[in-house]
Amino acid sequence: MLRADNPGPMTLDGTRSYVLRAPGSSGCVVVDPGPALEPHLTELAGAGPVELALVTHRHPDHTGGLARFRELTGAPSRGGLPEFSVGSRGAGVDSLADGEVLEVAGLRIEALATPGHTADSVCLVVSDGSSSVVLTGDTVLGRGTTVLAEPDGSLRDYLASLDRLSALGLPGPVLGLPGHGPVIQDLGSAVHAYRQHRLERLEQVRAALTGLGAELPDVASPLPDTLLDAVTGAVYADVDASVLIAARSSVRAQLEYLRGR
Repeated sequence: MLRADNPGPMTLDGTRSYVLRAPGSSGCVVVDPGPALEPHLTELAGAGPVELALVTHRHPDHTGGLARFRELTGAPSRGGLPEFSVGSRGAGVDSLADGEVLEVAGLRIEALATPGHTADSVCLVVSDGSSSVVLTGDTVLGRGTTVLAEPDGSLRDYLASLDRLSALGLPGPVLGLPGHGPVIQDLGSAVHAYRQHRLERLEQVRAALTGLGAELPDVASPLPDTLLDAVTGAVYADVDASVLIAARSSVRAQLEYLRGR
């Protein structure tokens, strides 16, 4: 694991890039090359030869350095969106498909579509034949909770994705390797806590609407900014101002969930 030097309210201590290879394998897979920081990308490239780069979702702290990383390594890349799926000669290749299994660097890597944080979010189940880990991107973080990011974050999708991770059925406590924060020692427990937190927040949003005497507009109408701001202020009154934009994005997703979108 190499951590990019991009700490902040949304990235915690920085974006984590992962170098994966089976014991005895000379080649490797790099997951989330990270932002366009040359020292970080150079160090990652030096872990090669890189057979493949994978991205867990579209946010630039995970993908901003991808094009440069391909230049440094000559490696192809794959992700949930076409712009991140590029062959070794620069031609487009298929985007990662839900359930697709890759055999690379001596590893078995299964891509799981886990939308919610973003529509293109994927988790990666990685096995070397004797044990498995799950790379969670920003779907489950090592510390705190993730934002349901605009414009495509969805609470309905996110809850379904958490349920899918809960149903993986991998033996024993499974390690989660997140895009930010420390290693998750028991992914199943973390996923359960995330789900409970989301449901608690949803109840707080319902209570805020009641307290404000507000009604949600018809699904054909946009959510008023005044309503978003009022509910965000009521539910997230105790959060630091640096993360209020993220909180507002999650509130929007929760309100859309409540009105059936």
